[in-house]
Amino acid sequence: MALSLLQLLLAVFAIYSALELSENLRLVIPLICLVGMLAVSRIDKRRSEDEKARKVFLQSEIDKASKKESTAIKDQDYFMVESLLWPKNELLLIDTVHSIFKDLGFQISTGVDYQFVDRIVRIPQTQTAFGLQVLMSEGELEGNHPKISRALQFEKEKKKNEKCLIIASTHTRLPLSERSKVNHISKEVGNFLNRHDMSLITTHHLYELWKKAKVGEINIFGFFENVYSHSGESFLLKGRTDSHSSLFDLPA
Repeated sequence: MALSLLQLLLAVFAIYSALELSENLRLVIPLICLVGMLAVSRIDKRRSEDEKARKVFLQSEIDKASKKESTAIKDQDYFMVESLLWPKNELLLIDTVHSIFKDLGFQISTGVDYQFVDRIVRIPQTQTAFGLQVLMSEGELEGNHPKISRALQFEKEKKKNEKCLIIASTHTRLPLSERSKVNHISKEVGNFLNRHDMSLITTHHLYELWKKAKVGEINIFGFFENVYSHSGESFLLKGRTDSHSSLFDLPA
């Protein structure tokens, strides 16, 4: 919409220039506007192609996850996957993570008894609980991210031995295929996790876990019990590497 408006403004300015400006500028300015319109058109086309590719990916992934042969897709699932893998803002990401844990059968609440946590997640019929910090980062997660200091504050206020679990959407502007080739956390954050017995899972990994759990390929409660019992770990996808963290071989 914004790009189309920009094209229209360039066209109007080109016409105005041809009619109102001096003879020397009547050809130059419209030509510059034409070049600008062509550039905007190419950008708009690229964005449309990227959006189409994203929708195709989302539809195929959800179809596989739900074991359906039909190409029909539930609007709610489509929205959840898009909000998890390409979040528009942190509040929307928090709500999406909440919905996914609830869909997986966890007990999840907003943690009204705490000031420095996004959600409290409990494994049913156990004493295992997590305090979630949900965050976004356009690159790898750095130690100066506000949610890192917030996680430390939660460590001081927690009451029932909840473990701090960071759910991180990193490299949000990269295609999914390229996210496997980059570090997700800095060395500083890796040391921080080890020092304070916290764990981290990327949203892409959470998506893979959700997908496999929905078709019974993994024991999702068992997975998170494993997360709870291991200290200072970054739980990423198999086949991924991160030079700044201790990886644990987990399903997905």
